[in-house]
Amino acid sequence: MNIVISESQYKLLLEENNELFKRVKLPYDYSDLKEFVGPETMWEHYNRHYKGYTDKLNESFSHRKNPPTDILAIIKNIDKYNTFVRDNAGGYYNHSLFWDYITPKSTKPSLELSKKIDKDFGSLSKLKKVFSEQAIKVFGSGWCWLVYKDGKLKVVTTPNQDNPLMSDLGKPLLGLDVWEHAYYLNYMSNRKKYIKNFWKVVNWDTVSKEFNLVV
Repeated sequence: MNIVISESQYKLLLEENNELFKRVKLPYDYSDLKEFVGPETMWEHYNRHYKGYTDKLNESFSHRKNPPTDILAIIKNIDKYNTFVRDNAGGYYNHSLFWDYITPKSTKPSLELSKKIDKDFGSLSKLKKVFSEQAIKVFGSGWCWLVYKDGKLKVVTTPNQDNPLMSDLGKPLLGLDVWEHAYYLNYMSNRKKYIKNFWKVVNWDTVSKEFNLVV
């Protein structure tokens, strides 16, 4: 799929460079994750939804003389803010993580992470089963996460654009967006198949790196 950027879109990209919070760059092309989602979905997800959360987050702080600049601090103290900030800070932060949770490359968990998965879940296949079951059960829109909490790996879910850090559910190591905008063009209402194909593109290098930072 060849994506043509119009003049108006180019101007928006230039404007975005001057914003407080900026989108992270995709580490692959829109068409590189065909086993998971197609290029149209990736383009829409990145340039419509992710950009929308980013723009609205910037808008929410645009009139403040000294706006907060640390998104992680905002997320961890989200109860200080209104629902508009919560939704868009979460959408911005979650998606900024999500793009690096998936990859067209073949990866596998590190030895240390593999041992921890075996200890806490029994095996990698059992982790995938627990995670997939929880992701399917998310009512409406939300996310499913693998987190590290109190010395253990756990699977948790969050509604809407909430994040585990907002409710002290643990440090996110891996997350899956189960909003329909993430998969509907490719799977329609078949969330189960979307989740199944997610495991083909999980970036275990990123998960292993995040795990090493918290143990």
